[in-house]
Amino acid sequence: MSTTTYPVTWDLETFFRGGSESEELRAHLDEGAEKVRSYAKAVADFSTPEAADAAEKIVALIEQTKNTSAHLREAGAVIGCFLAQDTTDKKANLLQGETSALGAKFQTAFMSLQQKLSKTDEKVWEELLASGQLEEFSFILGEWRKKAGAKLPEEQEALITGLSVDGYHGWGELYDLLVGDMQVKVTVDGEEKVLSVGQANNLGTHSDPAVRKEAFEKLEAAWAEKEEFFAKALNSLAGFRLQVYEKRGWDQVLREPLEYNRMKQETLDAMWGAISANKGPFAEYLNRKATLLGKDQLDWYDFFAPVSESASKLDYQDGAEFILKHFGKFGPELESFARMAFENGWIEAEDRPNKRPGGFCTGMPLSEESRIFMTYSGSMSNVATLAHELGHAFHSYALRPVHQLNRQYAMNVAETASTFAEMIVADAAVKEAGTKEEKIALLEDKAQRSVSFFMNIHARFLFETRFYEERKKGVVSTARLNELMEEAQREAYAGALGEAHPHFWASKLHFYITGVPFYNFPYTFGYLFSLSIYAKALEEGEAFEEKYMALLRDTAVMTTEDLAMKHLGEDITKQDFWEKGVRLCIRDVEEFLSLTSNEG
Repeated sequence: MSTTTYPVTWDLETFFRGGSESEELRAHLDEGAEKVRSYAKAVADFSTPEAADAAEKIVALIEQTKNTSAHLREAGAVIGCFLAQDTTDKKANLLQGETSALGAKFQTAFMSLQQKLSKTDEKVWEELLASGQLEEFSFILGEWRKKAGAKLPEEQEALITGLSVDGYHGWGELYDLLVGDMQVKVTVDGEEKVLSVGQANNLGTHSDPAVRKEAFEKLEAAWAEKEEFFAKALNSLAGFRLQVYEKRGWDQVLREPLEYNRMKQETLDAMWGAISANKGPFAEYLNRKATLLGKDQLDWYDFFAPVSESASKLDYQDGAEFILKHFGKFGPELESFARMAFENGWIEAEDRPNKRPGGFCTGMPLSEESRIFMTYSGSMSNVATLAHELGHAFHSYALRPVHQLNRQYAMNVAETASTFAEMIVADAAVKEAGTKEEKIALLEDKAQRSVSFFMNIHARFLFETRFYEERKKGVVSTARLNELMEEAQREAYAGALGEAHPHFWASKLHFYITGVPFYNFPYTFGYLFSLSIYAKALEEGEAFEEKYMALLRDTAVMTTEDLAMKHLGEDITKQDFWEKGVRLCIRDVEEFLSLTSNEG
């Protein structure tokens, strides 16, 4: 048992006292508006460089970009936390609209700067970089030039950014409002409970099949009831995105997510190729789990059902100590960082109504702190989620010595750091399991995660890719969305799925995130990439932690292909690299199958 008591709710007062009604936050936003005006003027006064002596002006603008962006992101992150902790916070909702509008104005000026830099003559650009003042920013500046060169003229991009506040991001915000307002009634242990979506989702780990089934059916009915709203939001988001791509002359819907993730199409194809070629053992695991639960096939709501009586529940305090203990075996920096996060109220874990579903980690760039959000109910899956989000926070912590402009890492490598932390906890837990039952439960938890990354995420990727192709021809009906979703699930789960989840497209927040398109494959990338890093960590022991932090510090200043070559000596455009990681996961599944061969 834990002796230390860690807070189960986060501390947001350290940023702005008084919640969404904070006078400090009001003053911060007013100051932000002034910073944006000043930045826009500085960019307007700046001309495309014609000689190397412009380096000093560019450095000054880089600093102003950093300061203005950090100021806005600090407010945006805290307001996001207000909305997540209480979906009924109307004031926070208004403030989010205000920060979105400020962000759009900043983005317009920022894109203007990128456009001006992109027009710099190549010879002058080389002289600017050779001057030494811009050497630290050569990768990110080169990326800015390339991106700006592939877009529309400055005035048209500014118009798109302005219209996107209400015509694009607004749909994502509407989705959050709709979901935050949803409640379902489920009978748990003989008592009817009114639950938020997040609380009802957590019942997927309940040991009683009747509770799991009822929670799933009530949620499915709730999504169906509002399906036209969700379909309108999804079609509108995709329609806006496709219109922008068409105007820019982009014909591939994956172009933006691949560029954003700094990776090649060959790398993505190699990854999915390795997974598709090795789904057999994972389908076998799902069929074995169905047998253990006394079923012919596994239904969607049984994926996270416990198969072992000793699938232990850990209260939050013990879950925290469990994570700290295993982080400590990897290295002192990770352990001491996580302890500080637990002790200082960086984590919102309380199980209560009116919270947003899901989990996330958000960074406050001015304070150089992070905040973690989740609803903790004591399952091993919750412990893994908590470790995962702490991994994100540690990534930000590792980047503190790096200039903020060189911290803008993409989501695939972001998911690498988080998944690596999750793996440390999961792997160590299996190794120290005291009984066969406990080992089965922990191996099953690892197998569940592999299925999530190789099958669930694959289903999302297949659905989203096909949905966008159909959306090019017109609005996709709710009936067709359900069909596309179920087809993708049946294919991705390799014939091992009983009852599917046709409204998954409505229930999954990631389809509605406007900041980043295709928020699916980066999770799988991060999972397999971190497996390769983890294998190196096991070889080298505690001495590896500093190398790991060096890798994290490079995540925003090179492509993923270059990152893997520099720090791992691997070519990730080849399927062989990805198959190594998949094989490690198959090893866990085979051990699970062996331990459960005489059961069920």
